[in-house]
Amino acid sequence: MIAAGSLAGGIYLARAPARAQHAVLVRYVADWQDSDYKGLYTLLSPDSQAAISSAEFIAELHHAAQTATLTALRPIGHISIEDNSARVRFIVSTGTFGSFAEVAQLPLVGSGGATRVRFETSLLFPGLTAGESLSRKATLGERGSLLTANGETLAAGTSLSTPIPQVADEIVGNLGSIPASQAARYSELGYPAHAYVGQDGLEQIFERQLAGRPGGELLEGRHVIASAAPINGTNVTTTINPNLELDAINALDGRYAGITVMNARSGALEAAAGIAFTDVQPPGSTFKIITSAAALQAGITTINTEYPFESSVEIAGFKMQNADKEVCGGSLINAFATSCDTTFAPLGDKVGARRLVAEAKLFGFDEPSGIASALTSTIPSASAMGGQLALGASAIGQGLVQASTLEMADVAATIANKGERPLPKLNAKARTRYVRVTTPKVAGEIQKMMEAVVQYGTGTAAQIPGITVAGKTGTAELADTANKKNDAKETDAWFVAYAPVPDPKVVICALFPNAGYGGDTAAPVVKELLEQALGIS
Repeated sequence: MIAAGSLAGGIYLARAPARAQHAVLVRYVADWQDSDYKGLYTLLSPDSQAAISSAEFIAELHHAAQTATLTALRPIGHISIEDNSARVRFIVSTGTFGSFAEVAQLPLVGSGGATRVRFETSLLFPGLTAGESLSRKATLGERGSLLTANGETLAAGTSLSTPIPQVADEIVGNLGSIPASQAARYSELGYPAHAYVGQDGLEQIFERQLAGRPGGELLEGRHVIASAAPINGTNVTTTINPNLELDAINALDGRYAGITVMNARSGALEAAAGIAFTDVQPPGSTFKIITSAAALQAGITTINTEYPFESSVEIAGFKMQNADKEVCGGSLINAFATSCDTTFAPLGDKVGARRLVAEAKLFGFDEPSGIASALTSTIPSASAMGGQLALGASAIGQGLVQASTLEMADVAATIANKGERPLPKLNAKARTRYVRVTTPKVAGEIQKMMEAVVQYGTGTAAQIPGITVAGKTGTAELADTANKKNDAKETDAWFVAYAPVPDPKVVICALFPNAGYGGDTAAPVVKELLEQALGIS
Protein backbone atom coordinates (compact mmCIF):
# COMPACT_ATOMS: atom_id res chain seq x y z
CA MET A 1 0.00 0.00 0.00
CA ILE A 2 1.29 3.48 -0.85
CA ALA A 3 1.32 5.77 2.19
CA ALA A 4 0.09 9.36 1.91
CA GLY A 5 2.89 11.81 1.24
CA SER A 6 5.43 9.03 0.51
CA LEU A 7 7.45 8.23 -2.58
CA ALA A 8 6.24 4.59 -2.67
CA GLY A 9 5.54 3.21 -6.13
CA GLY A 10 7.48 6.08 -7.69
CA ILE A 11 4.85 8.72 -6.79
CA TYR A 12 5.70 12.17 -5.52
CA LEU A 13 3.35 15.07 -5.22
CA ALA A 14 4.24 17.87 -7.63
CA ARG A 15 2.13 20.52 -6.01
CA ALA A 16 1.00 20.96 -2.49
CA PRO A 17 -2.73 20.38 -2.25
CA ALA A 18 -4.13 19.82 1.19
CA ARG A 19 -2.62 16.85 3.01
CA ALA A 20 -6.05 15.23 3.33
CA GLN A 21 -6.62 15.43 -0.43
CA HIS A 22 -3.16 13.96 -0.95
CA ALA A 23 -4.13 10.95 1.15
CA VAL A 24 -7.32 10.33 -0.82
CA LEU A 25 -5.57 10.43 -4.19
CA VAL A 26 -2.61 8.34 -3.11
CA ARG A 27 -5.00 5.79 -1.65
CA TYR A 28 -6.94 5.65 -4.93
CA VAL A 29 -3.76 5.09 -6.93
CA ALA A 30 -2.53 2.45 -4.49
CA ASP A 31 -5.84 0.56 -4.61
CA TRP A 32 -5.72 0.57 -8.42
CA GLN A 33 -2.15 -0.68 -8.39
CA ASP A 34 -3.19 -3.47 -6.00
CA SER A 35 -6.35 -4.32 -8.03
CA ASP A 36 -8.40 -3.51 -4.94
CA TYR A 37 -11.49 -2.59 -6.93
CA LYS A 38 -13.74 -2.61 -3.88
CA GLY A 39 -11.45 -0.05 -2.31
CA LEU A 40 -11.65 2.09 -5.45
CA TYR A 41 -15.45 2.05 -5.29
CA THR A 42 -15.45 3.47 -1.77
CA LEU A 43 -13.62 6.53 -3.13
CA LEU A 44 -16.22 7.31 -5.80
CA SER A 45 -18.49 10.28 -5.23
CA PRO A 46 -21.98 9.64 -3.85
CA ASP A 47 -23.53 10.64 -7.20
CA SER A 48 -21.29 8.13 -8.98
CA GLN A 49 -22.19 5.37 -6.54
CA ALA A 50 -25.86 6.13 -7.15
CA ALA A 51 -25.28 5.80 -10.91
CA ILE A 52 -23.21 2.60 -10.90
CA SER A 53 -23.28 -0.25 -8.39
CA SER A 54 -20.18 -1.73 -6.82
CA ALA A 55 -20.69 -4.98 -8.77
CA GLU A 56 -21.05 -3.11 -12.07
CA PHE A 57 -17.99 -0.96 -11.38
CA ILE A 58 -15.85 -3.96 -10.46
CA ALA A 59 -17.08 -5.91 -13.49
CA GLU A 60 -16.15 -3.01 -15.78
CA LEU A 61 -12.63 -2.82 -14.34
CA HIS A 62 -12.20 -6.60 -14.61
CA HIS A 63 -13.37 -6.50 -18.22
CA ALA A 64 -10.90 -3.75 -19.10
CA ALA A 65 -8.05 -5.61 -17.43
CA GLN A 66 -9.07 -8.81 -19.23
CA THR A 67 -9.26 -7.03 -22.57
CA ALA A 68 -5.74 -5.67 -22.15
CA THR A 69 -4.39 -8.95 -20.68
CA LEU A 70 -3.24 -6.71 -17.82
CA THR A 71 -0.61 -8.14 -15.50
CA ALA A 72 0.49 -5.06 -13.54
CA LEU A 73 0.04 -1.31 -13.10
CA ARG A 74 2.94 0.75 -11.76
CA PRO A 75 2.49 4.48 -11.06
CA ILE A 76 5.45 6.70 -11.92
CA GLY A 77 6.17 10.40 -11.71
CA HIS A 78 3.77 12.62 -9.80
CA ILE A 79 0.07 13.12 -9.26
CA SER A 80 -0.88 16.45 -10.81
CA ILE A 81 -4.14 18.25 -10.15
CA GLU A 82 -5.69 20.84 -12.41
CA ASP A 83 -9.28 22.01 -12.97
CA ASN A 84 -10.84 19.36 -10.71
CA SER A 85 -8.99 16.54 -12.41
CA ALA A 86 -6.01 14.45 -11.30
CA ARG A 87 -3.52 12.96 -13.73
CA VAL A 88 -1.39 9.89 -12.92
CA ARG A 89 1.15 8.29 -15.23
CA PHE A 90 1.32 4.48 -15.18
CA ILE A 91 3.55 1.83 -16.69
CA VAL A 92 1.02 -0.71 -17.96
CA SER A 93 2.27 -4.30 -18.22
CA THR A 94 0.29 -6.84 -20.26
CA GLY A 95 0.62 -10.48 -21.23
CA THR A 96 0.01 -9.86 -24.93
CA PHE A 97 1.11 -6.32 -25.71
CA GLY A 98 4.15 -5.90 -23.50
CA SER A 99 4.60 -2.75 -21.38
CA PHE A 100 3.81 0.85 -22.24
CA ALA A 101 3.14 4.17 -20.53
CA GLU A 102 -0.31 5.80 -20.29
CA VAL A 103 -1.80 8.66 -18.29
CA ALA A 104 -4.95 8.07 -16.25
CA GLN A 105 -7.51 10.85 -15.84
CA LEU A 106 -9.30 11.03 -12.46
CA PRO A 107 -12.23 13.51 -12.41
CA LEU A 108 -12.60 14.97 -8.91
CA VAL A 109 -15.37 16.45 -6.79
CA GLY A 110 -15.12 17.99 -3.33
CA SER A 111 -12.01 19.13 -1.52
CA GLY A 112 -9.66 18.14 1.27
CA GLY A 113 -10.48 14.87 2.95
CA ALA A 114 -13.91 14.94 1.31
CA THR A 115 -12.37 14.72 -2.17
CA ARG A 116 -13.91 11.91 -4.20
CA VAL A 117 -13.49 10.59 -7.73
CA ARG A 118 -16.34 11.08 -10.17
CA PHE A 119 -17.09 8.08 -12.36
CA GLU A 120 -16.21 8.37 -16.03
CA THR A 121 -15.06 5.65 -18.43
CA SER A 122 -11.58 7.17 -18.08
CA LEU A 123 -11.40 5.41 -14.69
CA LEU A 124 -11.47 1.98 -16.30
CA PHE A 125 -8.02 2.01 -17.86
CA PRO A 126 -5.07 4.42 -18.09
CA GLY A 127 -5.26 6.50 -21.28
CA LEU A 128 -9.03 6.35 -21.72
CA THR A 129 -10.98 9.58 -21.94
CA ALA A 130 -14.61 10.17 -21.07
CA GLY A 131 -16.87 8.24 -23.41
CA GLU A 132 -14.12 5.97 -24.78
CA SER A 133 -14.00 2.22 -24.38
CA LEU A 134 -11.14 -0.26 -24.48
CA SER A 135 -11.20 -2.98 -27.15
CA ARG A 136 -8.92 -5.57 -28.65
CA LYS A 137 -8.38 -7.09 -32.07
CA ALA A 138 -6.77 -10.46 -31.30
CA THR A 139 -5.05 -12.92 -33.60
CA LEU A 140 -3.35 -16.31 -33.24
CA GLY A 141 -0.35 -17.58 -35.15
CA GLU A 142 0.10 -21.03 -36.65
CA ARG A 143 -0.69 -23.91 -34.34
CA GLY A 144 2.09 -26.33 -33.45
CA SER A 145 1.99 -30.08 -34.00
CA LEU A 146 1.96 -33.00 -31.58
CA LEU A 147 4.68 -35.60 -32.05
CA THR A 148 5.29 -39.05 -30.58
CA ALA A 149 8.43 -39.83 -28.60
CA ASN A 150 10.08 -41.12 -31.79
CA GLY A 151 9.10 -38.06 -33.84
CA GLU A 152 6.04 -39.33 -35.71
CA THR A 153 3.25 -36.81 -36.21
CA LEU A 154 0.30 -37.38 -33.89
CA ALA A 155 -1.56 -34.24 -34.97
CA ALA A 156 -0.39 -31.64 -37.47
CA GLY A 157 -1.42 -28.08 -36.67
CA THR A 158 -5.12 -27.25 -36.90
CA SER A 159 -5.78 -30.03 -39.44
CA LEU A 160 -4.82 -32.70 -36.86
CA SER A 161 -3.75 -34.90 -39.76
CA THR A 162 -1.60 -37.93 -38.86
CA PRO A 163 -0.15 -41.08 -40.43
CA ILE A 164 -1.12 -43.10 -37.31
CA PRO A 165 -4.86 -42.41 -36.93
CA GLN A 166 -5.65 -45.33 -34.63
CA VAL A 167 -3.16 -44.08 -32.07
CA ALA A 168 -4.06 -40.42 -32.58
CA ASP A 169 -7.81 -41.03 -32.25
CA GLU A 170 -7.23 -42.44 -28.77
CA ILE A 171 -5.22 -39.64 -27.23
CA VAL A 172 -5.00 -36.49 -29.38
CA GLY A 173 -8.46 -35.05 -28.68
CA ASN A 174 -10.29 -32.41 -30.69
CA LEU A 175 -10.33 -28.69 -31.42
CA GLY A 176 -13.49 -26.63 -30.99
CA SER A 177 -14.94 -23.29 -29.98
CA ILE A 178 -13.99 -21.90 -26.60
CA PRO A 179 -16.45 -23.32 -24.02
CA ALA A 180 -18.56 -20.63 -22.37
CA SER A 181 -17.28 -21.70 -18.95
CA GLN A 182 -13.69 -20.97 -20.06
CA ALA A 183 -14.30 -17.79 -22.06
CA ALA A 184 -13.00 -15.45 -19.36
CA ARG A 185 -9.78 -17.41 -18.89
CA TYR A 186 -9.02 -17.51 -22.62
CA SER A 187 -9.87 -13.82 -22.93
CA GLU A 188 -7.36 -13.02 -20.17
CA LEU A 189 -4.76 -14.94 -22.16
CA GLY A 190 -5.46 -12.77 -25.20
CA TYR A 191 -7.25 -15.34 -27.37
CA PRO A 192 -9.72 -14.17 -30.04
CA ALA A 193 -13.28 -14.83 -28.91
CA HIS A 194 -13.90 -17.17 -31.86
CA ALA A 195 -10.64 -19.14 -31.57
CA TYR A 196 -10.60 -22.92 -31.74
CA VAL A 197 -8.90 -24.54 -28.75
CA GLY A 198 -8.15 -28.02 -27.48
CA GLN A 199 -11.28 -29.60 -26.05
CA ASP A 200 -9.78 -32.79 -24.64
CA GLY A 201 -6.82 -35.16 -24.89
CA LEU A 202 -3.33 -33.95 -25.72
CA GLU A 203 -4.69 -30.93 -27.60
CA GLN A 204 -6.17 -29.64 -24.35
CA ILE A 205 -3.20 -30.65 -22.21
CA PHE A 206 -0.71 -28.79 -24.44
CA GLU A 207 -3.03 -25.98 -25.62
CA ARG A 208 -0.77 -23.13 -24.50
CA GLN A 209 2.37 -24.49 -26.16
CA LEU A 210 0.56 -25.46 -29.36
CA ALA A 211 -1.31 -22.16 -29.70
CA GLY A 212 1.69 -19.93 -29.08
CA ARG A 213 1.22 -16.37 -27.84
CA PRO A 214 -1.73 -14.36 -29.17
CA GLY A 215 -1.11 -10.97 -30.70
CA GLY A 216 -3.19 -8.14 -32.13
CA GLU A 217 -4.02 -4.51 -31.36
CA LEU A 218 -5.22 -2.81 -28.18
CA LEU A 219 -7.42 0.21 -28.86
CA GLU A 220 -8.75 3.10 -26.81
CA GLY A 221 -11.68 4.24 -28.86
CA ARG A 222 -10.27 4.19 -32.42
CA HIS A 223 -6.71 4.84 -31.32
CA VAL A 224 -4.26 1.90 -31.25
CA ILE A 225 -2.22 2.22 -28.08
CA ALA A 226 -0.30 -1.05 -28.31
CA SER A 227 0.18 -3.91 -30.73
CA ALA A 228 2.06 -7.18 -30.93
CA ALA A 229 2.53 -9.81 -33.60
CA PRO A 230 1.33 -13.29 -32.61
CA ILE A 231 4.01 -15.87 -31.87
CA ASN A 232 3.44 -19.20 -33.58
CA GLY A 233 2.87 -22.26 -31.47
CA THR A 234 5.65 -24.78 -30.93
CA ASN A 235 5.69 -28.46 -31.76
CA VAL A 236 5.39 -30.67 -28.69
CA THR A 237 7.26 -33.97 -28.55
CA THR A 238 5.24 -36.16 -26.22
CA THR A 239 6.38 -39.21 -24.28
CA ILE A 240 3.89 -41.42 -26.13
CA ASN A 241 5.34 -44.60 -27.66
CA PRO A 242 3.00 -45.28 -30.61
CA ASN A 243 3.64 -49.03 -30.58
CA LEU A 244 2.85 -49.36 -26.88
CA GLU A 245 -0.16 -47.07 -27.27
CA LEU A 246 -1.51 -49.32 -30.01
CA ASP A 247 -0.82 -52.40 -27.87
CA ALA A 248 -2.77 -50.82 -25.01
CA ILE A 249 -5.67 -49.91 -27.29
CA ASN A 250 -5.82 -53.48 -28.59
CA ALA A 251 -5.66 -54.84 -25.04
CA LEU A 252 -8.77 -52.86 -24.10
CA ASP A 253 -10.59 -54.51 -26.99
CA GLY A 254 -13.32 -51.89 -26.97
CA ARG A 255 -14.10 -52.34 -23.27
CA TYR A 256 -14.72 -49.48 -20.84
CA ALA A 257 -11.38 -49.74 -19.07
CA GLY A 258 -8.09 -47.96 -18.59
CA ILE A 259 -4.41 -48.70 -19.05
CA THR A 260 -1.40 -46.58 -18.17
CA VAL A 261 2.11 -47.49 -19.33
CA MET A 262 4.79 -45.49 -17.53
CA ASN A 263 8.56 -45.39 -17.72
CA ALA A 264 9.56 -46.81 -14.36
CA ARG A 265 12.39 -44.35 -13.82
CA SER A 266 11.26 -41.05 -15.32
CA GLY A 267 7.49 -41.12 -14.87
CA ALA A 268 7.05 -40.55 -18.62
CA LEU A 269 3.67 -41.77 -19.87
CA GLU A 270 4.44 -44.08 -22.77
CA ALA A 271 0.80 -45.04 -23.32
CA ALA A 272 -2.56 -43.98 -21.92
CA ALA A 273 -5.62 -45.78 -23.23
CA GLY A 274 -9.30 -45.66 -22.34
CA ILE A 275 -9.98 -44.21 -18.91
CA ALA A 276 -6.29 -44.14 -17.96
CA PHE A 277 -6.71 -40.84 -16.11
CA THR A 278 -10.23 -39.70 -16.97
CA ASP A 279 -12.06 -41.86 -14.41
CA VAL A 280 -11.39 -42.90 -10.83
CA GLN A 281 -12.56 -46.04 -9.05
CA PRO A 282 -11.87 -47.71 -5.68
CA PRO A 283 -8.34 -49.13 -6.14
CA GLY A 284 -9.01 -52.20 -4.02
CA SER A 285 -5.98 -54.12 -2.79
CA THR A 286 -3.51 -52.24 -4.99
CA PHE A 287 -3.80 -49.63 -2.21
CA LYS A 288 -2.18 -52.12 0.19
CA ILE A 289 1.15 -50.92 -1.24
CA ILE A 290 0.48 -47.60 0.51
CA THR A 291 -0.83 -49.18 3.72
CA SER A 292 2.27 -51.38 3.85
CA ALA A 293 4.57 -48.41 3.34
CA ALA A 294 2.91 -46.52 6.20
CA ALA A 295 3.07 -49.51 8.56
CA LEU A 296 6.65 -50.48 7.73
CA GLN A 297 7.88 -46.88 7.90
CA ALA A 298 6.31 -46.44 11.34
CA GLY A 299 7.79 -49.69 12.64
CA ILE A 300 4.32 -51.10 13.30
CA THR A 301 5.15 -54.32 11.45
CA THR A 302 7.88 -56.11 9.51
CA ILE A 303 7.60 -58.27 6.42
CA ASN A 304 8.10 -61.30 8.68
CA THR A 305 5.54 -60.38 11.36
CA GLU A 306 3.05 -63.23 11.70
CA TYR A 307 -0.72 -62.73 11.52
CA PRO A 308 -3.55 -65.19 12.23
CA PHE A 309 -4.93 -67.39 9.48
CA GLU A 310 -8.62 -66.52 9.36
CA SER A 311 -11.50 -65.98 6.95
CA SER A 312 -13.09 -63.04 8.78
CA VAL A 313 -12.34 -60.45 11.40
CA GLU A 314 -14.59 -58.26 13.52
CA ILE A 315 -14.03 -54.52 13.21
CA ALA A 316 -16.20 -52.14 15.22
CA GLY A 317 -18.89 -54.79 15.51
CA PHE A 318 -18.87 -55.59 11.78
CA LYS A 319 -17.74 -58.95 10.41
CA MET A 320 -15.30 -58.26 7.58
CA GLN A 321 -14.63 -61.27 5.35
CA ASN A 322 -11.95 -62.09 2.83
CA ALA A 323 -13.06 -62.38 -0.79
CA ASP A 324 -15.16 -65.54 -1.13
CA LYS A 325 -14.45 -66.21 2.58
CA GLU A 326 -11.02 -67.81 1.98
CA VAL A 327 -8.67 -68.35 4.92
CA CYS A 328 -5.38 -66.46 4.76
CA GLY A 329 -2.71 -64.90 6.96
CA GLY A 330 0.84 -65.80 7.99
CA SER A 331 3.72 -63.40 7.54
CA LEU A 332 3.06 -59.91 6.24
CA ILE A 333 4.71 -60.83 2.96
CA ASN A 334 2.42 -63.86 2.63
CA ALA A 335 -0.68 -61.85 3.59
CA PHE A 336 0.24 -59.26 0.96
CA ALA A 337 0.87 -61.92 -1.68
CA THR A 338 -2.52 -63.54 -1.04
CA SER A 339 -4.18 -60.10 -0.62
CA CYS A 340 -5.53 -60.89 2.81
CA ASP A 341 -8.09 -58.30 3.91
CA THR A 342 -8.32 -59.79 7.42
CA THR A 343 -4.68 -58.83 7.89
CA PHE A 344 -4.65 -55.43 6.23
CA ALA A 345 -7.90 -53.93 7.51
CA PRO A 346 -6.81 -54.29 11.18
CA LEU A 347 -3.30 -53.18 10.18
CA GLY A 348 -4.83 -50.00 8.81
CA ASP A 349 -6.42 -49.39 12.20
CA LYS A 350 -2.99 -49.70 13.85
CA VAL A 351 -1.49 -47.30 11.31
CA GLY A 352 -4.23 -44.78 12.10
CA ALA A 353 -6.14 -42.40 9.90
CA ARG A 354 -3.68 -39.51 10.09
CA ARG A 355 -0.67 -41.61 9.19
CA LEU A 356 -2.51 -43.46 6.40
CA VAL A 357 -3.81 -40.25 4.82
CA ALA A 358 -0.41 -38.58 5.10
CA GLU A 359 1.23 -41.55 3.36
CA ALA A 360 -1.37 -41.57 0.59
CA LYS A 361 -0.75 -37.87 0.00
CA LEU A 362 2.98 -38.51 -0.35
CA PHE A 363 2.14 -41.10 -3.00
CA GLY A 364 0.12 -38.47 -4.89
CA PHE A 365 -3.45 -38.71 -3.58
CA ASP A 366 -5.33 -35.40 -3.27
CA GLU A 367 -2.68 -33.80 -5.49
CA PRO A 368 -3.13 -32.78 -9.14
CA SER A 369 -0.93 -35.00 -11.27
CA GLY A 370 0.39 -32.06 -13.26
CA ILE A 371 -1.36 -33.35 -16.36
CA ALA A 372 -4.23 -31.06 -17.33
CA SER A 373 -7.62 -32.83 -17.54
CA ALA A 374 -6.43 -35.78 -15.43
CA LEU A 375 -8.77 -36.50 -12.52
CA THR A 376 -7.22 -36.29 -9.08
CA SER A 377 -7.13 -39.48 -7.02
CA THR A 378 -8.60 -38.88 -3.57
CA ILE A 379 -8.75 -40.18 -0.02
CA PRO A 380 -10.97 -38.80 2.77
CA SER A 381 -9.25 -36.57 5.29
CA ALA A 382 -8.38 -38.18 8.61
CA SER A 383 -11.19 -36.27 10.31
CA ALA A 384 -13.74 -37.19 7.64
CA MET A 385 -12.73 -40.84 7.30
CA GLY A 386 -14.87 -42.02 10.19
CA GLY A 387 -14.33 -44.83 12.69
CA GLN A 388 -12.44 -48.11 12.70
CA LEU A 389 -14.56 -49.71 10.00
CA ALA A 390 -14.11 -46.84 7.55
CA LEU A 391 -10.38 -46.75 8.31
CA GLY A 392 -10.11 -50.50 7.73
CA ALA A 393 -11.99 -50.18 4.45
CA SER A 394 -9.70 -47.35 3.33
CA ALA A 395 -6.62 -49.42 4.18
CA ILE A 396 -7.70 -52.03 1.62
CA GLY A 397 -8.63 -49.49 -1.03
CA GLN A 398 -12.36 -49.51 -0.43
CA GLY A 399 -14.73 -47.03 1.17
CA LEU A 400 -14.33 -43.54 -0.28
CA VAL A 401 -10.81 -44.01 -1.67
CA GLN A 402 -10.73 -43.29 -5.43
CA ALA A 403 -7.83 -43.69 -7.86
CA SER A 404 -6.93 -43.71 -11.54
CA THR A 405 -4.57 -46.08 -13.32
CA LEU A 406 -2.20 -43.13 -13.69
CA GLU A 407 -2.07 -42.74 -9.91
CA MET A 408 -1.57 -46.43 -9.16
CA ALA A 409 1.11 -46.71 -11.84
CA ASP A 410 2.91 -43.85 -10.10
CA VAL A 411 2.52 -45.64 -6.75
CA ALA A 412 4.26 -48.71 -8.18
CA ALA A 413 6.90 -46.54 -9.86
CA THR A 414 7.70 -45.11 -6.41
CA ILE A 415 8.58 -48.58 -5.16
CA ALA A 416 10.56 -49.29 -8.33
CA ASN A 417 12.52 -46.05 -7.68
CA LYS A 418 13.52 -47.05 -4.15
CA GLY A 419 10.95 -44.79 -2.52
CA GLU A 420 11.18 -41.73 -4.78
CA ARG A 421 7.99 -40.92 -6.72
CA PRO A 422 8.55 -39.69 -10.28
CA LEU A 423 6.05 -36.98 -11.13
CA PRO A 424 4.12 -38.07 -14.26
CA LYS A 425 4.94 -36.24 -17.47
CA LEU A 426 3.75 -36.22 -21.08
CA ASN A 427 6.25 -33.72 -22.45
CA ALA A 428 9.38 -35.57 -23.52
CA LYS A 429 11.49 -32.44 -22.98
CA ALA A 430 10.29 -31.79 -19.44
CA ARG A 431 12.81 -32.60 -16.74
CA THR A 432 12.09 -35.49 -14.44
CA ARG A 433 11.14 -34.48 -10.90
CA TYR A 434 10.85 -36.72 -7.85
CA VAL A 435 9.22 -36.65 -4.42
CA ARG A 436 10.76 -38.72 -1.64
CA VAL A 437 7.94 -40.88 -0.24
CA THR A 438 9.60 -43.59 1.80
CA THR A 439 13.05 -45.00 2.50
CA PRO A 440 14.95 -47.29 0.13
CA LYS A 441 14.77 -49.99 2.84
CA VAL A 442 10.96 -49.86 3.02
CA ALA A 443 10.66 -49.69 -0.77
CA GLY A 444 12.92 -52.73 -1.06
CA GLU A 445 10.76 -54.68 1.40
CA ILE A 446 7.58 -53.80 -0.50
CA GLN A 447 9.25 -54.84 -3.75
CA LYS A 448 9.88 -58.28 -2.23
CA MET A 449 6.19 -58.40 -1.26
CA MET A 450 5.17 -57.46 -4.79
CA GLU A 451 7.46 -60.13 -6.23
CA ALA A 452 5.71 -62.69 -3.99
CA VAL A 453 2.33 -61.62 -5.44
CA VAL A 454 3.47 -62.77 -8.88
CA GLN A 455 5.56 -65.73 -7.76
CA TYR A 456 2.90 -67.54 -5.72
CA GLY A 457 0.11 -65.14 -4.77
CA THR A 458 -2.92 -63.65 -6.49
CA GLY A 459 -0.93 -62.39 -9.50
CA THR A 460 0.64 -65.57 -10.89
CA ALA A 461 -1.05 -64.91 -14.23
CA ALA A 462 1.55 -62.14 -14.73
CA GLN A 463 4.56 -64.46 -14.56
CA ILE A 464 7.04 -64.08 -17.43
CA PRO A 465 9.61 -66.88 -17.88
CA GLY A 466 13.11 -65.61 -17.14
CA ILE A 467 11.84 -62.21 -15.92
CA THR A 468 11.12 -61.20 -12.33
CA VAL A 469 7.87 -59.21 -12.15
CA ALA A 470 6.72 -57.20 -9.12
CA GLY A 471 2.98 -56.56 -8.95
CA LYS A 472 -0.21 -56.20 -6.96
CA THR A 473 -3.73 -57.29 -7.72
CA GLY A 474 -6.83 -55.40 -6.73
CA THR A 475 -10.46 -56.51 -6.66
CA ALA A 476 -12.57 -53.60 -5.53
CA GLU A 477 -16.04 -54.55 -4.35
CA LEU A 478 -18.76 -52.22 -5.61
CA ALA A 479 -21.59 -53.83 -3.59
CA ASP A 480 -22.10 -55.53 -0.23
CA THR A 481 -20.82 -59.11 -0.52
CA ALA A 482 -21.09 -60.07 3.15
CA ASN A 483 -23.67 -62.77 2.55
CA LYS A 484 -22.97 -63.81 -1.03
CA LYS A 485 -20.21 -64.79 -3.40
CA ASN A 486 -18.53 -62.01 -5.35
CA ASP A 487 -20.30 -61.19 -8.59
CA ALA A 488 -17.91 -60.25 -11.41
CA LYS A 489 -20.23 -57.41 -12.38
CA GLU A 490 -19.94 -55.95 -8.89
CA THR A 491 -16.14 -55.80 -8.72
CA ASP A 492 -13.45 -53.75 -10.42
CA ALA A 493 -10.42 -55.71 -11.60
CA TRP A 494 -7.03 -54.03 -11.05
CA PHE A 495 -3.44 -55.03 -11.58
CA VAL A 496 -0.27 -52.94 -11.43
CA ALA A 497 3.21 -54.29 -12.06
CA TYR A 498 6.73 -53.40 -13.12
CA ALA A 499 9.64 -55.32 -14.61
CA PRO A 500 12.31 -56.43 -14.83
CA VAL A 501 13.45 -56.62 -11.22
CA PRO A 502 16.04 -55.53 -10.09
CA ASP A 503 16.32 -52.92 -12.88
CA PRO A 504 12.71 -51.89 -13.65
CA LYS A 505 12.09 -50.24 -17.00
CA VAL A 506 8.31 -50.10 -17.30
CA VAL A 507 5.28 -49.89 -15.01
CA ILE A 508 1.82 -50.86 -16.24
CA CYS A 509 -1.52 -50.46 -14.48
CA ALA A 510 -4.80 -51.80 -15.83
CA LEU A 511 -8.34 -51.28 -14.56
CA PHE A 512 -11.37 -53.17 -15.85
CA PRO A 513 -14.52 -51.94 -14.08
CA ASN A 514 -17.24 -54.47 -13.34
CA ALA A 515 -15.03 -57.26 -14.62
CA GLY A 516 -14.24 -59.64 -11.76
CA TYR A 517 -10.96 -60.41 -10.03
CA GLY A 518 -7.79 -58.46 -10.70
CA GLY A 519 -5.71 -61.64 -10.91
CA ASP A 520 -8.05 -63.18 -13.46
CA THR A 521 -8.95 -60.21 -15.67
CA ALA A 522 -6.27 -57.54 -15.36
CA ALA A 523 -3.07 -59.50 -14.61
CA PRO A 524 -2.97 -61.43 -17.93
CA VAL A 525 -3.43 -58.16 -19.85
CA VAL A 526 -0.59 -56.49 -17.95
CA LYS A 527 1.65 -59.54 -18.52
CA GLU A 528 1.16 -59.33 -22.26
CA LEU A 529 1.83 -55.60 -22.30
CA LEU A 530 4.97 -56.04 -20.17
CA GLU A 531 6.28 -58.57 -22.66
CA GLN A 532 5.59 -56.18 -25.53
CA ALA A 533 7.20 -53.25 -23.71
CA LEU A 534 10.29 -55.31 -22.89
CA GLY A 535 10.52 -56.68 -26.43
CA ILE A 536 10.19 -60.34 -25.48
CA SER A 537 7.03 -61.26 -27.40
